[in-house]
Parts: sequence; C-alpha cells; structure tokens
Amino acid sequence: MSDLVRVAPGALVVGKPLPWTVYDVSGNVLLRQGHVIHSESLLEQLFERALFYPRKPVEFKPELVEDIRTCNPFQEYPGLLRELETTLTAISDRQSDASQRLTALARLIDDICLSAPDPSLALVHLYSVEPTAYEQTLFYAIICHFTARALGFEENRVLVLLGAALTANLALLPFLDKLNRSARSLTDQQRQVIRKHPLLSAKALREAGIKNRQLLTIIEQHHEHHDGTGYPVGLTCENTLPEAQILALAEHYTAMITRRAYRDRLTVTDAMKAIRSAALDSARPEINSALLNALTPYPPGCLVRLANAEVAVITHRPARHTGPTAQAIIGAKGDFYHRACKRDCSLLEFSIRVIEDVDVLPSMDFGLLWEFD
Repeated sequence: MSDLVRVAPGALVVGKPLPWTVYDVSGNVLLRQGHVIHSESLLEQLFERALFYPRKPVEFKPELVEDIRTCNPFQEYPGLLRELETTLTAISDRQSDASQRLTALARLIDDICLSAPDPSLALVHLYSVEPTAYEQTLFYAIICHFTARALGFEENRVLVLLGAALTANLALLPFLDKLNRSARSLTDQQRQVIRKHPLLSAKALREAGIKNRQLLTIIEQHHEHHDGTGYPVGLTCENTLPEAQILALAEHYTAMITRRAYRDRLTVTDAMKAIRSAALDSARPEINSALLNALTPYPPGCLVRLANAEVAVITHRPARHTGPTAQAIIGAKGDFYHRACKRDCSLLEFSIRVIEDVDVLPSMDFGLLWEFD
C-alpha cells in the first residue's frame, strides 16, 4: 500500500508503549498504540515482518483542525511530535514562518488540553519512562498548561508560556538524548553549554524573528533560583517571572519521573512529595500547589493497585461527586483482562491502595481505555 511507510530501526523501543498503531504491508493492524514490546527478540521478529507506520503522514497543519471538541490526544500525539520537530527546525534555520508555526503549535496544545484534559495528562505519565527530547519538550508544555490554568492565567499569558516551554531547550536538543543515555559525568564543555542554554535558546529565537519579550524572558530565566543560586545570571525571585518558575517546575517534575542512565526514576508519589517539600522553601509556593492540584494524588496514566487486588490505569481525575475513575486491566491473580473494566475508585471495593511502580508498563489500548471511537 503506497500510503504506508516502513518503520526505521530505532523507531520502536523495548519496554516503551508504541506511539502509534502499527500495520503490516497489507494494511492489517499488527500492534495498536499502547502496545509494549517486551524483548529484543520480539522486536527483531516484528521488523522481519515488515512493520509500517499507520499511514504516511501528510503535512501537519494545526490551524486546519476542524473540531477540537472531538480531539483524541493519543491520536494527535505523533503529529504533535512531528510538528514540534518541524517548528524547532524552522526556528534553527530562521525560516520565515517560524514564529507563526510556534504560535499555532502552542495554541493547538492548549486547545487539546482544554478539550481532553485527562487523556492529555495521561500522555505525560504513559510515555515518561524513557522519553525522547521531543517528548520531554511536549510534556513540559502540557504540564505548564495545567499549572497556569490552575493559577487562573488568561489565555494569551498561557500561550506565551507554552511557546517558551516548547523552545527553552532548543540549544540543548542536538545532544539531549545522548546526555540522558549517558552514565558518565558531564564534561566541562557540556556543563558550560547547559549553563548557557537559556541565553543561547533565546538568541536563536530572536534570530528567527521571534520578538515576544515575555516569551524570551521566560526562557532566559527558567533556570534561575529564588535565592540567586540559579543560572545563567543568578537572579533572585523578585527579579524573575512566575512563568519561569512554572516552566522550571514542569521540567523538574518530568525529570523526576523519567528514567536516566545515571539514575532511577522516582514514582509519581515520590515526585509529588518532592514538589510539596520544595514548596516550603519557595518564594511562590502557590505554583507548586497549583501543579499538585492539577495532577491530583493519582494522575491519569498511572497504574494503581485497587482494594480488590486488581491493577488498573487511572483514566480520569475526580469529578465533583466521584473519586478517580480507572480501568482495570489485570485481575487479582495476575491474569490480563480481555476487556478493560471501568472502576469508580470512590467505592470501597475499588478504592486505591497504592500506585504501582513498574519499569515496563503492560500493553494497553489507549483509545479503548479512554473510550475514544
């Protein structure tokens, strides 16, 4: 079939949910988005069967999304990553449409998070075990959206923050994946680039014609610390924007729940404890509280053990009169359910006992679990 594209080596990773549904050469579904390949040998067998991308992607144009109310963030995920890469390339190459692309992408992410908030948050937790640099960047923007909206920021302020989140690490992108995979100590040169990357990223945006002063300032300040011990300048809290602290917190949360070669990742519970503890030493503790309130104790995409011993994935945060909603995927005896079973976790028998800490997620059909057509 001419509309299918062969999967390149390295596009599929052992232990990580598939970012898209995979078809064979005839267009038949082999593996759905959310399936986890658990061994290198299986991965090799699948490549031998000539795996293909879902369909050859057409040019992704955020402004052409017709009805955001029916948006499926899981379906949009590959397109968002492609457009993010295209946008950052446009900025680096100083293309004439760079500013327009960044604005459109920030608006699309904001719209998707507003229309489907729980699945959007689930993306962060389902793909956070070992994300690529582009996935990390997308997660920063998603977390910034929820924190800023919880603080009551108006739309234009949110969009500027999202634009900053998408571009703040532009200067690090060429070697960020390599740094995350390396267990070696940083070299002096790498440390120097890291300390300068806020200024280098802002400089690249200016050279691409992006002149929004608020956006550039957020980028330049997002590694400053309230007591003046941050970088690149050493500003104190009264001289930094709240948006810069929101972005710093989004990056910190993502880093904590992400596995790196040089350290294990934290559980979501421990990461939220660290954010709560950091609020005690923060000049703006309301930002930490806003993120925690947006996440809730059991964020969408987390695996939990229920009172009846089932393992379930959280799909929705508590509503006004209910607790979190989950879909049970594994029975009390460890047997995988053929069909997920919805659980209201406000009921005693389905109450949440603990977040399950797993290095490799079980395979799931995300579209089915979140009840998209």
